[in-house]
Amino acid sequence: MSRADDTAPPLVVERAIALEAAHAGLPTADLIDLVAHRLFPGKIAVVSSFGAESAVLLDLVAEVDASIPVLFVDTDRLFGETLRHRDRLVERLGLTDVRTIGPERSEVIAEDRDGMLFHRDADRCCDLRKVRPLARAITDFDAWISGRKRFQAATRTAIPVFEADGPRLKVNPLAPWSPQALANRIAARDLPAHPLVAEGYPSIGCMPCTTRVAPGEDARAGRWRGRDKVECGIHLGLAADTLETGNRTDG
Repeated sequence: MSRADDTAPPLVVERAIALEAAHAGLPTADLIDLVAHRLFPGKIAVVSSFGAESAVLLDLVAEVDASIPVLFVDTDRLFGETLRHRDRLVERLGLTDVRTIGPERSEVIAEDRDGMLFHRDADRCCDLRKVRPLARAITDFDAWISGRKRFQAATRTAIPVFEADGPRLKVNPLAPWSPQALANRIAARDLPAHPLVAEGYPSIGCMPCTTRVAPGEDARAGRWRGRDKVECGIHLGLAADTLETGNRTDG
């Protein structure tokens, strides 16, 4: 069971297990169609970083239904290349409901006035700039779609396709995909690459906390390098207390 399940009601966990058993083996496009149009019509969103591998999931989503909401968290610390890549993909794929969300200005002033919170406490910075904004935006939905893959890191090798995440379901349609499968889809669809991938960034987050990755390292080894931290926090359960406490420290 994933850490996200720790915040989930038992009925949500049971539903995730049942959906995993019944539908995890569907072709990816069929799976997206199932969750978007039959299981959670009008109540599911895609959460995308518009990062290194985001084009594949977004292309599949657009192929099924370009009007499915896409939530993009702009932390105010992203690479300019990421913002430009977002704009290119939105236009190229014809996505019609991309919602850019970000931290509350009052919270940034109260908690990160000098802009150096990432250096003092990376967990709190992620909470302020990414976890809380997404937790606020996701309240309108019963489920969300993520682009996580099992090959990305040792901490992701067992992620299911259907996962309990606090009071809602999270769907990971690309969980079983391999790097070669991604490359094949990118080539077949002629999808634009994030410009930083060619510069040695196979996983791209905020600029202050992302470094290049050496050959043989996990794709996510450049995220929070040198810190005891492997996740920003959005995949650790977006429960109600995320907004109530405003001080998650589980990264």
